[in-house]
Amino acid sequence: MKTKITNFLIPLLGGSATSALAVDGVIQDSGGPLVWFFIGFGVLVVMLQVIPAGILLFAMIKAIFSPSETSKLADLTHSGK
Repeated sequence: MKTKITNFLIPLLGGSATSALAVDGVIQDSGGPLVWFFIGFGVLVVMLQVIPAGILLFAMIKAIFSPSETSKLADLTHSGK
């Protein structure tokens, strides 16, 4: 079974390497306006995700450093009010 897999994979991987070696130069095209629109849209999506993440981070930090509600409740019940 191993030899069948090996005999199948060697030509498959070797055949894909020849097309990569066929390229002789770097592509000089900087992309059309749709490429730049797609990149800008991706950046916009990431930036819009930063706003809720920042709000959530602020709320978590505030909750960590604020006194717990059980201690506030215990203070009210022990003070007699």
